[in-house]
Amino acid sequence: MATTRKLKLFNDPIYGFIRIPNPQLFKLISHPYFQRLRRISQMGMSYLVFPGAHHTRFHHALGSMHLMQQAIQVLRYKEVDITDDEASGLLYAILLHDIGHGPFSHAMEHSLVNGISHEELSLLFMEQLNKELDGELTVAIEIFKGTHPKKFLNQLVSSQLDMDRLDYLKRDSFYTGVAEGNINAERLITMLNVVDGSLVVEEKGIYSVEKFLMARRFMYWQVYLHKTGIVAEQLLIRVLRRAREVHANDGSLPASEPLRYFLTNEVRRENFTPEILLKFSSLDDVDILSALKAWQHHPDFVLSELSKMILNRELLKIKVKNREVSEKKFEKIKSDCKSIYQLSDKEVSYFVFKGAIENRAYDREKENINILMSNSRTIDVAKASDHLNLDALSKTVTKYYMCYPKKSVT
Repeated sequence: MATTRKLKLFNDPIYGFIRIPNPQLFKLISHPYFQRLRRISQMGMSYLVFPGAHHTRFHHALGSMHLMQQAIQVLRYKEVDITDDEASGLLYAILLHDIGHGPFSHAMEHSLVNGISHEELSLLFMEQLNKELDGELTVAIEIFKGTHPKKFLNQLVSSQLDMDRLDYLKRDSFYTGVAEGNINAERLITMLNVVDGSLVVEEKGIYSVEKFLMARRFMYWQVYLHKTGIVAEQLLIRVLRRAREVHANDGSLPASEPLRYFLTNEVRRENFTPEILLKFSSLDDVDILSALKAWQHHPDFVLSELSKMILNRELLKIKVKNREVSEKKFEKIKSDCKSIYQLSDKEVSYFVFKGAIENRAYDREKENINILMSNSRTIDVAKASDHLNLDALSKTVTKYYMCYPKKSVT
């Protein structure tokens, strides 16, 4: 009697059908830790600017894994030695690289858990899953941590030109409708190679790398650092801070059980136990949105106003400048806001604040993107390129913002 083996496929709007190559990967995708990523927004509060930006970390993880499959195939075709264990490790590592993100991704990275990056949390999740899977993820963890002897494996997961960046630029461009961010990921992957154990791009791919770096710059200024997205994320950070204060005073703040735990307890890296990891794995965007819906009716003026601003998209005014606002002007706006809304010094800091944003499309200090020239030499893309602006992309550009209520400035 014939048996049928069912292919595990996901239909992706960008790549078409994404094939899951083995049962172990599908088992990981089916795990509650990973399924939670369906409820974590990829782009934080950016949907308040770009209505289509409702895609999730789940989409992105699968897309990154799909690109990694292509990269493995290309490199093996070019006779780069990648064992089956290393190939599986690459797929596990890229699939789980963002599993440590909290609600609304980067928007709340240090709001619920103090001083722990999402990369550190991803590693904690991977180590916990490795115990459950009897060591299946050991190679993946080595690759993710950068301790694997083959450097290029880590570079495929985390570098200036990795599968993570190739997917999120293409995906975020698609869902926001910002065409300038669209890149030819397949072309870039086809041009990958390995020299002396490090990832390089063949000379024919230099213009694709230029396009990638320019697209990254456009996406940061137009999308990721869009001023409306910045003010929305700052309000989200502040509403959680205020919620902690209110909860500390009366302990009766409505919230889901996992959210209440992180509002009540100061969780740090050194006391992050497996039990706390389990609580963190129960947190997602739904906890925050349901809390905001309840908090908008709370008697605390600051908490209710901040919640309403986010829910109704009635945000603070934000100005972004090349130079920092003068202290005199800043204090004047704070003073006006205090008198209009009858606020204390502490309360006004929730509605009038300033900060800085930075953008560097190509971080040469961290790591180079090396081009393999026809004479077998490898050189940095900024030197290999005839594009006048490419060197400028490696410089950090800083801008300054100030947020305040619209009524407080006439």
